[in-house]
Amino acid sequence: MDTAPPAPRARQRGARRLGLLLAAVLTLLLGATAPAQSFGAAFNPTQSQGNRGSDVVAIQYLLRAHGQSPAVDGIFGPGTHSAVRSFQSSRGLGVDGIVGPNTWAALQKTVRQGDTGPAVKAVQYLLNAKRGAGLAVDGIFGSGTASAVRGFQSHAGIGVDGVVGPNTWKNLLWHYEAPDFSGALCDVDPDGNGNANWGTAAATGQLEAAASSFGGTGNGQIPVGDVSFEHGGDIYGHSSHERGLDVDVWPIRTDSNQCSGARITWRSGAYDRAATRQLVQRIRATAPGHIKLIFFNDPQLISEGLTTEYPNHDNHLHIRYCEKVHPSSLYDC
Repeated sequence: MDTAPPAPRARQRGARRLGLLLAAVLTLLLGATAPAQSFGAAFNPTQSQGNRGSDVVAIQYLLRAHGQSPAVDGIFGPGTHSAVRSFQSSRGLGVDGIVGPNTWAALQKTVRQGDTGPAVKAVQYLLNAKRGAGLAVDGIFGSGTASAVRGFQSHAGIGVDGVVGPNTWKNLLWHYEAPDFSGALCDVDPDGNGNANWGTAAATGQLEAAASSFGGTGNGQIPVGDVSFEHGGDIYGHSSHERGLDVDVWPIRTDSNQCSGARITWRSGAYDRAATRQLVQRIRATAPGHIKLIFFNDPQLISEGLTTEYPNHDNHLHIRYCEKVHPSSLYDC
């Protein structure tokens, strides 16, 4: 039996529903590259001795811009600690060697096209690390740097003027960073969360340092599961992993094939306890004072004080990095 064609209004409703569905699909597909909304929760991340990463590099360059002379190596060691204390003393700040809100505010210099010096190098380094800008870190604020700054400002949803003032510094330092998967780390995605590999600069730098150190043991790469999305927020399958400081990694296999072999638990015959112990030790050693906890249910490692028991952590290690004076007590060292 023939059916009557739908009424025009019904056809319009159907077309509208189809349009909304297509728009939703496009949003999901393109969301990772779409310009972000302004990050009201952005803040200058407190850094202290034991931290590593691009934010530490920025501190070291900014200290040089103020007459100090720490090595620019991305490691907040005794030399950087001493330089921070000296800078704090010269500015009448509390002398604790910790780069918190007041010290960040004193360190940051407003820079714009035409400026030169170490503060410009800090901006260029951060744009390369966090946005893949591909800039020469030459301390010359030319048209390429200005264009990259404007691109970041648009991405972060803040005023686009090409000038790096307090709000741009804050957003650039806060912005998460993806690790380097070309060497000692490999990317695995068990929960289908796609590009959920973004962590704070410190978490990323400390993870990469642990992987580099572990690589010398001959036990293969470290598989990285979820960290956070580029700008944090809700992530499927996790109640945490929203602040860039939670990192999931896999235990080590006896064949060192943990990046492409079957995923194992600590109960598996293919589980290499000795190598996994070395992994945990390297994670802790490359972030001294900045490990809140490591969840993993191997009872031997728990008895050694290396990991902590937590439900559903038989097949992965959950590293929680921490910072001094973090806004959330869960991540405060």
